[in-house]
Amino acid sequence: MTDSKAILLSGGARGIGRCMARHFLQRGHKVFILDIDEDELKHTAEKHLAKYKGKVSYRVCDLTDTNAIRSSVKQAAEFFGGHIDVVINNGGIATPNWKNGATMEDPATLDQFQLYLDTNLRAPFAVVQAAIPFMKIAGGASSGKETRQNYLDAKTERGIKGAGPCIINISSFRAQMSDANQEGYAASKAGNNGLTHSIAVSASQWGIRVNSVSPGRIKATYESKEGDESGKGLEFDDKDYEQHSTNRAGKPEDIAEAVEYLINAGFVTGQDITVDGGAVIQK
Repeated sequence: MTDSKAILLSGGARGIGRCMARHFLQRGHKVFILDIDEDELKHTAEKHLAKYKGKVSYRVCDLTDTNAIRSSVKQAAEFFGGHIDVVINNGGIATPNWKNGATMEDPATLDQFQLYLDTNLRAPFAVVQAAIPFMKIAGGASSGKETRQNYLDAKTERGIKGAGPCIINISSFRAQMSDANQEGYAASKAGNNGLTHSIAVSASQWGIRVNSVSPGRIKATYESKEGDESGKGLEFDDKDYEQHSTNRAGKPEDIAEAVEYLINAGFVTGQDITVDGGAVIQK
């Protein structure tokens, strides 16, 4: 079995995030979930994931509140025993269009644009910033050779095996292509990709890798309290087959598997993996 890791996951109450929480708990890891939806979060942690009691914990957290992020990350580290191995920045605004069918011509969308940036871009930076003290292996050094030795010595001292600590940002294929009226979402996700490769360079001094996964159209509504209560599972329609070279839309597990790969890929950093069934490559 894979060595148990301490995984901090934002946006884990439902959808792709809930699937990732379950995926990693099933593999013997510990997971701390952040989400703003208290009702959905309690259902996920206390009922849906009840059999993992002691391995999973959670906190309600507004990702636009930096102080809430910092205190939540500290609580997560305490739950894990003082360290964090993996941060998965999945939380954010998932609806790609302006509210009420508005276009960017409407001045009211400017406030929405700012909210996209605050939630999808500023928040991941704040989470990473708060988590680094609990993740870093080496303390950083001026010389590359010295940094490498510090990293190896500290890794041995802490008993860290495998690829070491890492950060995974969940971006979107909308960073590469858009439908109309997705300026806020697309811009925040494109910025997320830039944030990923920039932090990958900065965090290398501490022995931390940083990558991102860009999901395409993922069928995830059944990953919820309502889905559990109704018993409805994954369903595909004709459009799902037509729009994907893989002949189906995505499943939450597709994203969880891509994240799992990056957690264990010790020679991969600063990269984005698009998991969209070939949607971007189609004319």
